[in-house]
Formats: sequence, C-alpha cells, structure tokens
Amino acid sequence: MDFSDSPEEAAFRAKARDWLDANTTRRNGSEKAQDHFMARDADEVARARDWQARKADAGWAGLTWPRAFGGRDATPIEQVIWNQEEGRYAVPPNVFLIGIGLVGPTVMIHGTEDQKTRFLPRALTGEDIWCQLFSEPAAGSDLAGIRTRARREDDEWVISGQKVWTSGAQYSTHGILLARTDPQVPKHKGMTMFLVDMSDPAIETRPIRQISGSSSFNEVFIDNLRVPDSARLGGVSEGWKVALTTLMNERFSISVGRASGGARAEELIDLATRVERNGRPAIEDDEVRARIADFIARQRGLEFTSYRVMTSLSRGQAPGEEGSIGKLLLGKLRQEMGAFGMDLAGTSAGISAKVGDDVARWRNEYLTAPGNRIAGGSDEIQRTIIGERILGLPPEVRVDKDVAFSEL
Repeated sequence: MDFSDSPEEAAFRAKARDWLDANTTRRNGSEKAQDHFMARDADEVARARDWQARKADAGWAGLTWPRAFGGRDATPIEQVIWNQEEGRYAVPPNVFLIGIGLVGPTVMIHGTEDQKTRFLPRALTGEDIWCQLFSEPAAGSDLAGIRTRARREDDEWVISGQKVWTSGAQYSTHGILLARTDPQVPKHKGMTMFLVDMSDPAIETRPIRQISGSSSFNEVFIDNLRVPDSARLGGVSEGWKVALTTLMNERFSISVGRASGGARAEELIDLATRVERNGRPAIEDDEVRARIADFIARQRGLEFTSYRVMTSLSRGQAPGEEGSIGKLLLGKLRQEMGAFGMDLAGTSAGISAKVGDDVARWRNEYLTAPGNRIAGGSDEIQRTIIGERILGLPPEVRVDKDVAFSEL
C-alpha cells in the first residue's frame, strides 16, 4: 500500500488544484463536503450544469474517457486525485455521475456511431442528465428478474413496465433502460437495453418520499412507450451483456469516486464537546469517548481499505473486491453513528426541522443509512460476493439458471 503521489501524480494534483483555485472557492471550516450525487432542487441542477460545462470546456470532464470521445485519456488514479481535490471546494453535486461514469462508457463499447455522436458530447457538457432504469419492484438484487416488457412492431419497440429506486429520474433528460424481449429463454438471455427520452409522455416519474423526508429516488412507470430500433443499445436479447458493462463501470466509478461516507466520526467529537451528559460536557464521559473511539477506528479501517483500491489503480490494475467490503461495513457504520449522534443531540432529535443543525444532520444520517445499505447491492449481496470471490466459498445454488423466464 503506497500513500504518496508519484512525481507525475503530484504534478497532476497541483495542476488540478490551480484550476480549481482559479474557478471556484474552497469550502470554509464550517461547510460540509458535498457527499452525494443527487440534487435537491432545480436551482442545484442548474448550478451543477453550469459547473459541468466549465469543467468540460477546460478539459476536466470525463477524465478517463478516450480523447476520441472528448475525454483526456487520464489514468484512474488521476481521476481519484481530481475527485479528492474537487471535494475540497464548494461545488454542486455531481448529477452527471451516471451519465459519465456508467452510460457513456457503455455507449462507447456497445453503441452505434450515431449513438456515440448524439449522446457522448452532451453527457460531457452537462446538457443531458442520465438515470439508470434497471431495478423493479420484483427485481432489485436479482436484476435478471425484471418484468418490464419490450415487444417489436416493425421498426419500433413498444415498452411497458415499472422501474423503482431510480435515482435522479425526476430531473434526468435520458435513461438507460433494461427490458425483457424474450420470456421463453432463461432470464439472463432474454433482455435488451434501450436509450430512452425521459420527457416522453409515455414515461411518468413519481418521486418517492423517503423516511428522511427527501426524495432522491423515484418510481418510473412506462406505458406503451414507442422507441425506434435505433434506440436499442447492443444486440437484441443481449441486454445482460450490456448491463454487465454498465455495472462494471458503476463499480469503477464508485472505486475512484469521491468518498461519500456522509458524516464523519470526528464530527461526533465536535458535537460531544458542545452538549452535556449528566451535567458535564459529553466528551468527558468515558462511555461516549469509547464509542467515538470505536467509530474512528472502524472508519480508519475503511479508509485504509479504500487506499488498497487506489494503490491498485495507481499501478494500472483493476480494482478488486475490496469495494464490497467497504460497501458492507460503511452502511452499518453510518447507521450506528447516526443513532449515536441523535442520542447526543438529546430529546429534540426526532422533531427538529432546522436544516444544517446537528440534530438534522445526524437524524438524516440515521434515516438514510438503511437505504444506503440496499442501494448498489444489499448487505446480503455483498456478503455473497465476499464469500464467493474473496474467501472462495462454494457458490450459492441457483436453481433457476437454465429455466425459461416464463416458467418462473
């Protein structure tokens, strides 16, 4: 594990920092880092578009994309460095993560020349915002169980079904959609991928009010959506292969992305110095100190695990399965820290509505953590990956592997 920049990486970091210094402002000590890729309102989307356009004009957007597609041919570790440096500044959320990190690379591999010309430049400049129309009410962790259907009529496809947990769909202009085109073959073999316009009247997006009070993801209903065959991405019934490309790039984007661990254990120290427990500052209580120390130790363990990924990237290697370890442990840690922060905040923890105060921050951390433990692969899925791919345990029995979807 190597924590230092190479001379080339240090030069890249300095160049990135110089551009950021000249084009935006650093966060002050009281400002929290932007730790999510979701916009809260139309104003935040507009600011994100403006920031993305400025980055694209200066060559800082889509760093790892090939130059032929408007990128910079940067190395993965250079993307990590950029994300680290950008995280020090007061910038809008990266609502383009799905378009640039997932959809763009998938279109490069499976798209037609017309699709590449039409979609890739607009994704880089922020004109288009993409969402991922994969999960469904009956197909979350088992993505191959999707029921959204697409039937062909001459040179068109007619798509109907429902998607759910679709992040950012309420402000996305386009979506990458997986649909079932042949139910008479095993479930992994009868799907096809499409690129759809989210403004089509046949698509209805309904934001889901989450327990935290926010609405970052949505239900999406598709009712006889007609798209030309030119909207198909990849071959007919080859959607699983295309989806694997998207999912592989999702994992890569998470590996090199700015850490989105939410509130940090060190912030509990600050809170504990300002609230009382048994008539004295909470930080003087041995139990409080022990809990915070445990959180910090676990947090540091996760950071060192992420450095293993960064070291692999720096050496030109593909990230390993460490991402599943971090994903599994981080969600639980966030939930426990959120609950402890609420305990420290006191009796008002459940009712305070003041945005940005200690109570709101820790309550939000506690209430959003369960969803984070599901998104991107549930705890159970992460344990399966760790067991099978890291520990080499016998794989789970998959009795539906060779059964036609229509018979399931």
